[in-house]
Amino acid sequence: MDIAYLKTVVEGALLAAGGPLSLNQLNALFPDEEKPGHGPLKQALASLDADLENRAVELTEVGSGYRIQVRASLMPVISALWSEKPPRYSRALLETLAIIAYRQPITRGEIEQIRGVSLSANILRTLQEREWIKVVGHRDVPGRPELLGTTRAFLDYFNLTSLDQLPTLAEIKDIDNLEPELELIHPAAAEPAEAIQDEPSTDPEKEPSQEREPNSLSDEPQDDRQTPPPNAQRDGSA
Repeated sequence: MDIAYLKTVVEGALLAAGGPLSLNQLNALFPDEEKPGHGPLKQALASLDADLENRAVELTEVGSGYRIQVRASLMPVISALWSEKPPRYSRALLETLAIIAYRQPITRGEIEQIRGVSLSANILRTLQEREWIKVVGHRDVPGRPELLGTTRAFLDYFNLTSLDQLPTLAEIKDIDNLEPELELIHPAAAEPAEAIQDEPSTDPEKEPSQEREPNSLSDEPQDDRQTPPPNAQRDGSA
């Protein structure tokens, strides 16, 4: 198949999709006898990426595939078009999300031990509603507490293709700057930060946490995201 034509189809599909498309999804657009395969599709994507080099939009690869979006460098100007200011999430929510991202799979009780305070059910509910986290398994201990991990939607939101692209903990000097550090581009709708607060949990199924002194996230080892906690049994993956 002609790469120029394939590039045009790919560009049109990405503009119309409204979200990332994987190579399999792009390949499925064509009849069986005309499917280009991953190799030609990658060539078309590379050519499209080169064409967009000096344009206002860019081709970006994220966890779910490829998408065309407004160039990140233009967002400070373009964002003036939106009447509503981007939501700011509470420090507690961002800290919880960071702990899950770097320590996954992790239980609720382990998150509380790291943070040194009870974890609000509202925070977990908000993260799940955003589809940034999900239950990926259960810890093989009495009570089988849920193991939490991040999703492909989390990678897409923060313009990441994999967890390996997360900045090291040393690079995140301030948890309040988690979103800028992850090059946040497409803020999703959310409750105001002040609506998401720490509160004593009343969830009877929550794993009880042990007494522990509050820890700073930046004190955790930088390579812990590569080493899941022991006795972890996953039911699925992001």
